[in-house]
Amino acid sequence: MTSLKRILAATDLSAHARHATERAALVSKDTAALLDLLHVANLAPLERLRQLMDTSPEEMERRVLDAARQRLHDLAASLQQRYGVVAGTHAVVGPVLAELARQVDSQDAGLLVCGAKGESIIRHHLLGTTALRMLSTTKCPVLVVKQPPHESYRRLLVPVDFSPSSLRAIRHARSIAPQAGIVLLHTFEAPFEGKLRYASVDEDTINDYRVVARQEAIQKLHALCEKAGLLPYETHQIVLHGNPTLHIIEQEQEQDCDLIVVGKHGESVLEDLLLGSVTRYVLAESQSDVLVSV
Repeated sequence: MTSLKRILAATDLSAHARHATERAALVSKDTAALLDLLHVANLAPLERLRQLMDTSPEEMERRVLDAARQRLHDLAASLQQRYGVVAGTHAVVGPVLAELARQVDSQDAGLLVCGAKGESIIRHHLLGTTALRMLSTTKCPVLVVKQPPHESYRRLLVPVDFSPSSLRAIRHARSIAPQAGIVLLHTFEAPFEGKLRYASVDEDTINDYRVVARQEAIQKLHALCEKAGLLPYETHQIVLHGNPTLHIIEQEQEQDCDLIVVGKHGESVLEDLLLGSVTRYVLAESQSDVLVSV
């Protein structure tokens, strides 16, 4: 199993962003990984205020960072009291996404945790091209927190397509939630199903192809579990025919999962450069938290 060593939780210090830091602390507690809190201050919106106050850029930066460091200190103290986790704190100035990437590298983080609501990084940037590129090039998984954490993750939904990213997703899922149950979901279509329909092949023949495709998928799912070192009692395997995006959201609810683990890459070159369409859909439509594996 992949061992998680260090977690970097990004926060804008808003009330909603606190959910992300609390989840990061809970994961830190469950995995014994080190935790660092990061606040990136963007001074550009404060330029007009600085001019009105007749304050130098250096003085404005000092005031902003001093205030941020105090709030981070208070937040770290609260997390330690609630979860028993000691967190390091870092307040820096600069472009948010560039600083995030730099801090992930400098801290050698194995997990980046961000919020999905309020004034968070994800709300403002996730659907933008810059952030999509960041998610596509980041060296560590990104945990997008949507819900206030009440307990450790209990049940994980991991959609798999049997590519190398599937095995990595399972290992990343295990690394942040070692005690959770895992639901492996594979969706399929019969080979060339669309072309068969276009060629007016009868439905019975297409169904025969589907039966064969399902059997092959089940065998591959069993082999993937064995390769990942998953025991039968800790996994539930589901093979469904149809659209993967719809089935993922459907099974999230039916299986009562509190975390979805998805790979960042799509099936096309363009999606590889940005972020897979399935992943973007899950980030937008899911109710539970989402771990974007790499």
